[in-house]
Amino acid sequence: MSSTTEKDVSQAFLQRLMALDYRARSIHVQLDSSESDSVSDGNSTDDDDDLDAFINTNIDSNQSKQDYVHPMDIQMVVFHCSDSFLKQNMITKLSQCQYALPLLVPDPAAADIECPLWTFRQIRKTWKKTEFRDNSKTVSINSLPIYKAETPLVSFFRLGSLSQSKSQLMNTLINDRHNTFFHRNCRGSTKSRHLMDGVVEITWYCPAGKDNDSFSDCIGFCNLHGDSLLMEKQREILTEISSVLVVLVPALEKGQESSKVISTLIRSPNPLIVLTADNDCGAVQIKPQKYKVGLKDRSQSDVSEELREIIRKILSGSNKSFNLELMSNISGVRVDEDDTVCQNGKSAAMNIVKLIQDMDVSSIKDTFLPCQGQLWHEWCRTNKERFHLRGNIEKEKSQKDQKLMQIRQKQCAASCSELMKSFTDSLMSLEQKDKEYFLKWTQILIDELSSNNLSTILQNYDEKWSEVLTLKKKHDKSDQLKVKQTELEQISQKLQAATFGLEHIFREMSQIYEAHQSLKRQTHCRHTEWVKYPELAADLMISGHPMELMDGDAGHVPLTWISGLLQEVIKKLGDQRVFVLSVLGVQSSGKSTMLNAMFGLQFAVSAGRCTKGAYMQLVKLSEEIKTDFKFDYVLVVDTEGLRALELEGHNTLHHDNELATFVVGLGNMTLINIFGENPAEMQDILQIVVQAFMRMKKVQLSPSCVFVHQNVTDITAVEKNMDGKRRLQEKLDKMAQVAAKEEGSDAECFRDVIAFDVQKDVKYFAQLWEGSPPMAPPNPGYSESVQELKSFILSKASESDGIKLSHFSSKIQDLWNALMNENFVFSFKNTQEISVYRKLEVQYGNWTWALRSEMLTIENRLYPQIEKGKLDKILISDLSKEMNKTYEQIKTEITDYFEKDAEKEMLVQWRGRFENKIKDFHEELLTGVKRKLDEVIQQKKTRKKLDEKKTDFENKLLQKSKELAHTLRDAMKDEEELKMQFDSVWSHWVKELTSDTKPIEDINLEEDQLTVLKDLGFEWNLINETKKTKKYDTLVEVGDYSHFLFHTKNKEDDKATHKFDENKNENRSTLDKIQSFLKPVFNHLPFYKSMGEKLTTPSSKEKTVPYVRYENQKQIRSLIEDVEQKSLEIIQSKPVATRGYRPTYLHEVGKNVQDNVTEFESKMKFAFKKEFTVELLLFVFHKISVRISEYHKTYKDNNDVLTFLNSKKIEYFNIFRSFCKGSSSAVVFGEMINQKLKVSAVEAVCNQTAVDLAGELRCNVPAFNGNRLNLEKHVLKDLAEKEDFNKFITYIRDPRKQVEEFIKVNAFKLFENKDKAHKILQKNADDIQKLISQTLFETTDKIKTEKGDINMWVKEFSSSLSCKLTIGTISCQNFRDINNLDFLRDEIKKGLQIISKEMKDLSLAEVMNHRQKPDKILIDQLCNCCWERCPFCGAVCINTIKDHSPDKHSVPFHRPSGVKGWHIKGTVELVTDFCTTSVTSNKSFYPSPESNKSIPFKLYQTAGEKYASWSITADGSKLPYWQWFVCRFQKEIEDYYELKFQDRGEIPPGWRNYSKEEALKSLDEMYSL
Repeated sequence: MSSTTEKDVSQAFLQRLMALDYRARSIHVQLDSSESDSVSDGNSTDDDDDLDAFINTNIDSNQSKQDYVHPMDIQMVVFHCSDSFLKQNMITKLSQCQYALPLLVPDPAAADIECPLWTFRQIRKTWKKTEFRDNSKTVSINSLPIYKAETPLVSFFRLGSLSQSKSQLMNTLINDRHNTFFHRNCRGSTKSRHLMDGVVEITWYCPAGKDNDSFSDCIGFCNLHGDSLLMEKQREILTEISSVLVVLVPALEKGQESSKVISTLIRSPNPLIVLTADNDCGAVQIKPQKYKVGLKDRSQSDVSEELREIIRKILSGSNKSFNLELMSNISGVRVDEDDTVCQNGKSAAMNIVKLIQDMDVSSIKDTFLPCQGQLWHEWCRTNKERFHLRGNIEKEKSQKDQKLMQIRQKQCAASCSELMKSFTDSLMSLEQKDKEYFLKWTQILIDELSSNNLSTILQNYDEKWSEVLTLKKKHDKSDQLKVKQTELEQISQKLQAATFGLEHIFREMSQIYEAHQSLKRQTHCRHTEWVKYPELAADLMISGHPMELMDGDAGHVPLTWISGLLQEVIKKLGDQRVFVLSVLGVQSSGKSTMLNAMFGLQFAVSAGRCTKGAYMQLVKLSEEIKTDFKFDYVLVVDTEGLRALELEGHNTLHHDNELATFVVGLGNMTLINIFGENPAEMQDILQIVVQAFMRMKKVQLSPSCVFVHQNVTDITAVEKNMDGKRRLQEKLDKMAQVAAKEEGSDAECFRDVIAFDVQKDVKYFAQLWEGSPPMAPPNPGYSESVQELKSFILSKASESDGIKLSHFSSKIQDLWNALMNENFVFSFKNTQEISVYRKLEVQYGNWTWALRSEMLTIENRLYPQIEKGKLDKILISDLSKEMNKTYEQIKTEITDYFEKDAEKEMLVQWRGRFENKIKDFHEELLTGVKRKLDEVIQQKKTRKKLDEKKTDFENKLLQKSKELAHTLRDAMKDEEELKMQFDSVWSHWVKELTSDTKPIEDINLEEDQLTVLKDLGFEWNLINETKKTKKYDTLVEVGDYSHFLFHTKNKEDDKATHKFDENKNENRSTLDKIQSFLKPVFNHLPFYKSMGEKLTTPSSKEKTVPYVRYENQKQIRSLIEDVEQKSLEIIQSKPVATRGYRPTYLHEVGKNVQDNVTEFESKMKFAFKKEFTVELLLFVFHKISVRISEYHKTYKDNNDVLTFLNSKKIEYFNIFRSFCKGSSSAVVFGEMINQKLKVSAVEAVCNQTAVDLAGELRCNVPAFNGNRLNLEKHVLKDLAEKEDFNKFITYIRDPRKQVEEFIKVNAFKLFENKDKAHKILQKNADDIQKLISQTLFETTDKIKTEKGDINMWVKEFSSSLSCKLTIGTISCQNFRDINNLDFLRDEIKKGLQIISKEMKDLSLAEVMNHRQKPDKILIDQLCNCCWERCPFCGAVCINTIKDHSPDKHSVPFHRPSGVKGWHIKGTVELVTDFCTTSVTSNKSFYPSPESNKSIPFKLYQTAGEKYASWSITADGSKLPYWQWFVCRFQKEIEDYYELKFQDRGEIPPGWRNYSKEEALKSLDEMYSL
């Protein structure tokens, strides 16, 4: 080993010690001294100088020896500088390294002697005691904390200085292969030492029960360092506590001080062995129990053997024993446990121990920890049963849920034990240091209580297991093997009951918390501190305490507790990133030992304390290395062994698969620990592990893995290792192929499953022990392997981003919930990924809204220019330029979001898709606006002739008004007279001006509709009767269309139907007969048919179809909706708005309706009566007539001269009136301009206000400012609050229609808030006013400067405003006399003030009547998403993106299928199963009414495209909202579908417990998932 600098030595020592490297004591330390730096390099030029150098080397060498620190001084410095917990950990590790431990330590700064009893509390020793009785040999196992061991004590000390090493002699006596005591000949030893003199070290010899044991029982050995003549106190203490004293002296001569001590010892009753350095005699017994042994010229092995014999002989007759705890009774020794803080912790712990110390250990948990025993196990079993139900699933599940709540109630009632109260009170009240002692003392003391029982049970278990193995090897199939296995199982149960530790108390805390949390209330019990439990546990986890993740006894993860615990950790630390390291391996393969050595952890490793379930522990990265990583902590997950012995006889393989899948899914990296070279064991674990990785691949999780092959006999043999890797690779590939078949994958080798390099990702470990336990020290090669593996893990981890604690928490939930189901892959739901995707959808909505609102602004800007004739062509490229700045800004935002967001690693998978979607959306906006503006241009062109005439008409009207006014100026002053006179001449003027023009007539759609119906061959009476009833208005809302149908003839399968219809007066009995006839036929089918067979009764005496499947009812309704949509599309495709209406358009619509009905009938086994076709035609005509009327009005307004002139009547009356009052031309002209400005400004203000209101709604109305799921939540809330079943049915049948209605209603709610809406209106009115005022002044100044006339002024003014306003044509023909432009400007400005006030006072109804409408804008934004519905329950896909391929349709929660009308085939029983439950069941369905073959729900995606396009997570999830809905509207649903929630479709009683408040709350939970 290379030298370590003085400043780094303590850290190096501790690191090696914690890694169980016993060479930690052999660190070569170079002192930082000037002398060592100035040593000559020894170069010389001749032979004489070389000789001098050799001669002088002696001096330099002696000097250099003083430049190194004694290894034991390093150990003692670290010991003295450590706090009590580090000391304890350090001494425990020294013990594991088979080193002697400090028993008595002089205080370097005082004269005190301390016994560090606390440091021994974690040390446990195991040995086998051999006894010979009656010529028979008996071996018994002992395993107990060393401070409880009652052992003989043999103490060594020397009197004076000797050439022989006392410590080396002791090593030879105890373990000649290991330097238990450091001696002068050990590597790194120096002549000088500063902290070891006066230290008494102790170790224990633990026999293995073999013939070559040095001693037959455990013996303690003490070693007093230094000359005991100088350490009288220590010598006296050893004399007092020892069973045998061994004293080394240089010589036995009277008169010496050493001889006085020997004389005293000889007189004492203690057995004594004196070793003299000046004598070569063998062992001589001087007197009883007093021996003398010479050392001179004798080998240590001979001396050691003699000493062993003497010690054996002495101890065989000795009854004196030593116990560590007796040290507290020795005067003059300060025991570290006497410190106040330690005593405070112990006192609190003793309060707990007093409650249980006199009890049978196996009954402690049942008495004081009742929540985690039978109740918790029963809860786990019941919960797992919920995922594997048969029969009436929802009813059984409801019963299970009730049972779970009952168990939780029992847990709450039992959660007030005195032990738990005492424990939690201590945790809450003690100071931090006291709390640490309290926890450690509690663990120590309860371990002490259970250790005796455990030792006995383990010994019995070991013996019984050996018997079972022997019988298995003989392939014994007799009853004897079963008997032995049963006995083994019974011992296993005893072992489980007797195992009691601190982890069980924490488990009880978790169950108390879960029980109370489940009931959502505090019990009446005085024990109400449960809400603080997660915080208490979080503090401990942060401080490094391992926390149980999976209860190994119950085989279950307490999800509520884990979630609460991690949430508290996040509160305290922040949502830190962690690197999750999971470890898997067979039981007792050294997983926990490896982790403890690697990270200095505290996972249980001793016998009887093997890890059960899974534990997690936080390891904080040091500040020195944190900069190299993207996370702050390593979170280590240690697991119970696969194929654990305790679980033999249970479903071990399933348990192992479950555990492996769980921890592999949690880990960023998984260590697979393989122990030994047994091919069978290796194959078993590889199969489990490969299958776990296969599942991760299928749910798109990608952890890395490292194989650790422990206990390899020769890790240095490169060829052997290469061959081992090759064989491992072959096994992995083979296992991958096997797992691929089971999991339905196409993987052919292990690399297809996970990124794996057999050369780098396989590590070989030497065996842990260097020799045979219990006296063997750890193998240094093992420690090196651990450190290499640690470096490799950290190297790989540096490339990882880790995972946030919040993500880790949700991942636990996702993995465990999926594992509860039969099909993990089918059931896995990555809630963190879903959450990130939903946030992305919200951002997508923000980006698309920014683009849409900008495009609306551009549209509003271009529209006036088209109206003014400045634009007669719109190019995509022009629109793109207008949008470019916003579009580039959005693209930058998208880039920043994907590259800088905290979840960027997860977001990257969607980046390309969303960038393309934004690009497509941008292009759609461009083409959409181009299409709208092209229509405006087309309309402008079609009314070109009228526009050309308008100026002439207006000039003539103006001239006539002016002339009439001059004629009547002095004759009439009364307003009414003026109006009467104007009215009398107006019609004459209009007639005169339109004498050569034919007016556009109004259309008579009703007459045209009747003509079409008659032309299609329908009788007048039928048409007239149908029109009178007006039932056709609600045709699409009819629940039952059977009265419109009759069977087509000559169809064999219809004969039975008509047969059922013979007795027309017994409708209900006929229905019952049909049911009773069909029921036995279909009873053998697994489940129900798609939309089932709905039995309905005839509604008249005609031969109608006696029963119509609900699926057929739905198809008829779809026909009506499709025909309506197609008819609207036909009308929209016609140029009604630009060229006017033609009756042939209605004929085309009518013919299309008839063709669709005929085509529909051809596919069905029934036909429609004429009544249906007539009603359908009238229904369609009614729907399209509104659209036709709107289009025709637009055409007439734009092209009819008479309409145009009549629209000008008021304007010209005002002009006429002004002239009559003597107003000047400038005043009248100003009024004319203001009139035109008013129309244009109002339009501009209203259009911009509509856009701004839509933006306001989107930002401030919660329903509109999120993603599609958010909108869905608010729609459902609205439906529940109104409790209107008709609206619910509309939503179920046509969700988009209901959502659009919801948007409209909520848009108007904002308008009801007049203050906010009017602020927006006023702002836009002010903006337009400022624009007009500024343009007015700028135009006037410019024309005055250029000395222009009124024509130039009008042209400039109109042109400057054309970018914002669509000002009508302004003719100056009758106002050429205006030359005072300032006066005109002032007149216009006066009118502008009035216009501004009128605009601000506009009602919101008037705002809504313009081109842009807020609700329409919002509908375009929010409803441009996916509207596909689940083929089973009708739930709407909640993806915000319309075309979200390749992602399948999905919803977070489905509904009971009966909501959509599903029922059991051949019955009237509605289905209560949720889709998420159905797809886990063994039931089947029929994909369509025509299907004769049923499809298993588990294979629903094979039933056709509409099923294959959906992803239904088989997690059994459900929303209480829909359970409440079914119960609240049970009768309405039954009446609507004419089916019943009965028998197999009976509503589970538990559903009726949900209130509306709980239903609404569940919607919030749905959105938060």
